[in-house]
Amino acid sequence: MHSALPDALRVRLKTALGPYPYLAPLREGCIDDPGVELDFIEVMPIPKAFAPMVRKLEYDLSEMAVVTALQAFAFRKPVILLPAVVASRFQRGCLIRHRDRPLIGPHALVGKTIGVRSFTQTTGMWVRAALHDDYGLLASEMRWRVSEGAHLVEYSAPPFVEWDDSGKTLPDQLRDGDIAAAVMGADLPKDPEFVPVMTDHIAADRAWYDHHGWVPINHMVVVRADVAAQQPEAVRAAWRLMREAAAGTTGTLFGTEAVRGPLVYIEEEARRQGLLPHPVDVDAVLEPAFRLLGE
Repeated sequence: MHSALPDALRVRLKTALGPYPYLAPLREGCIDDPGVELDFIEVMPIPKAFAPMVRKLEYDLSEMAVVTALQAFAFRKPVILLPAVVASRFQRGCLIRHRDRPLIGPHALVGKTIGVRSFTQTTGMWVRAALHDDYGLLASEMRWRVSEGAHLVEYSAPPFVEWDDSGKTLPDQLRDGDIAAAVMGADLPKDPEFVPVMTDHIAADRAWYDHHGWVPINHMVVVRADVAAQQPEAVRAAWRLMREAAAGTTGTLFGTEAVRGPLVYIEEEARRQGLLPHPVDVDAVLEPAFRLLGE
């Protein structure tokens, strides 16, 4: 139900969150809080919000790729990572090849070139984590061809990352044999000419989940540090609203204890892959949010 408090007395937070079905009640005002109004800015697709947020603090509250969020902490950006996971998925099936150019298992990728939109793309991080977890392969044993840089301009990619200026799409590069495999996320092609490199990816993802107990995280939420300092009650109210909207939704996690273990895993993987300039203390990452939210 809508709050009876006049809009002029509510704190408005400029907000960038993806159009997830579970957030519809929040977007439509079916659930709200008298202390805050989320002013949703439509950004499609939502990753287009990440660079403006970490470079220019474009929003008060924003969805953020988890790798970008850890990099933002490492490069001392004035944002606070909230213990709010809003998007997760299994990713082993996101590493694809052309069906007419078979690979004899993932080990055949050693020395080969893999295309990915950006080396810092979270889906790419998870694919490389799977290659290490399942097959003992390191990112440095392959070449990674990218067409986009990182959201943070301060980040420098490792030497096994190369720039692609061909202008060709990843599917076309696979068709033409320019690359041995490609990592694609939400834009994963449905065409049967492309098949997963990891043929057992569904069973492997299920086994990984059974062991870890959480779905691989793509996106969390950050808030501007100055907004959190000036309007802490509004930020707390916004976090409670997101948690209420997400209740019972698979792949969402809320609370410091819920996200700490996953972040420790992701930080270790990010360091191994050359995604962080130095080790990041996960407790230090979460401490400002813990002080703010009390959980």
